[in-house]
Amino acid sequence: MSHKIISTDKAPAAIGPYSQATVHNNMVYCSGQIALDPKTNEIVEGGVKDQAGQVMKNLGKVLEEAGSGFGKVLRCTIFLDNMNDFPVVNEVYGSYFTGKPPARETVAVETLPKNVLVEISCIAYI
Repeated sequence: MSHKIISTDKAPAAIGPYSQATVHNNMVYCSGQIALDPKTNEIVEGGVKDQAGQVMKNLGKVLEEAGSGFGKVLRCTIFLDNMNDFPVVNEVYGSYFTGKPPARETVAVETLPKNVLVEISCIAYI
C-alpha cells in the first residue's frame, strides 16, 4: 500500500528533500514546522511566542490539507533552541489542544533550521 504526499501553499514549502506531511493507513505524519510565514517565506518577527504561534498555524494548515486537525493529533514533538522558552511555548501550544491533549515530548537542541527558536512535528489520524 502506498502513501500520499501532502502539500499546501497555506504552509511554508519544504526547504529540503522532504514533504510537509505524508498519509498512510489514515495516519498523518507531519514534518516539523518552523516559524516561516508561508506568504513571504521569511521567519516571523518577534520572540518565541510569535514563532510558536506561527508554527502552530503552519501545522494546522498542513493537518487541514490532509483532512485532519488538532483534535485528531496523537503525538507531538517540540524542539526548542532554549529550554528556558518552554513555559511560553507550552502556553501557545496548549491553546490549540483544549480537549484531550496528545502525547508529547519536548527536547532542547543546539540549533534549528534557519536558527529559529522552536520547531514542532506531529502525528495525527484522519
